Amino acid sequence: MLFQIKSYLKFLWHSKNEHAVHSPFVFTLITKCFYDKKEKPEYAVLKQYRKALLTNTNTIEVTDFGAGSRVFKSNTRAVAQIAKTAGITKKRAELLLRIVRYFESDTILEIGTSLGLATAALSLGNKNTIITTLEGCPETSGVAQNQFKNFGLTNVNSVITEFTSYLEKKDLALASATTNSEKNKEGYSLIYFDGNHSKKATLDYFELLLPTITNETVWIFDDIHWSAAMEEAWEIIKQHPKVSVTIDTFQWGLVFFRHEQPKEHFIIRT
Repeated sequence: MLFQIKSYLKFLWHSKNEHAVHSPFVFTLITKCFYDKKEKPEYAVLKQYRKALLTNTNTIEVTDFGAGSRVFKSNTRAVAQIAKTAGITKKRAELLLRIVRYFESDTILEIGTSLGLATAALSLGNKNTIITTLEGCPETSGVAQNQFKNFGLTNVNSVITEFTSYLEKKDLALASATTNSEKNKEGYSLIYFDGNHSKKATLDYFELLLPTITNETVWIFDDIHWSAAMEEAWEIIKQHPKVSVTIDTFQWGLVFFRHEQPKEHFIIRT
């Protein structure tokens, strides 16, 4: 916790708003998407989705393949408590919805479904998108799938899998593709990384999914300041030669691969 407090104070010292941004691409993203204060009807659905989880008194046995929990000491956890402490916040869920809508993302991969709070935001951002969401824990995924059904989120495909093995298969599929059109079918317009907050796993996922990128790809890494190791992973990602623009919002790191953009890194308050 002390590490994150120090990281946040450092973030506040270096962060800017739209007035200090000279990139037209980033300036427009901030003003038209990040700082969009207009109420959306989908926000009410997100609120209902969250309420349904917060009133769920069931307990589940969580299988955790990631970096572990700083809150829970046992793998037997109440659904309501998971939603309260481990789920995406209301503010960030609404921002995630706006990002999907702003970029008109039509194929999305989510690494780490949990209870589906972020998945719902991805789904509601563009009902015509196709979402593949990966979760290693069957019981957690089961709760999320019931929520998707109850809220009519029919554009979500849930996959219970160990992340690396799934992504390695994806990498092999891309390697065996013989044409650009076949490769593009395997790609994603947006990827939300929220499955394993460790340096090694984050960088492994990054490398395995690099073959899927296009000029319009958007990647979002959650919890980039979770630990010193995650900050190291974020610095490595920023310096990768295929990465052109990054935005650090403290909670998230957004990554772009736009060929026409000069390499720039931004620290933005949202």
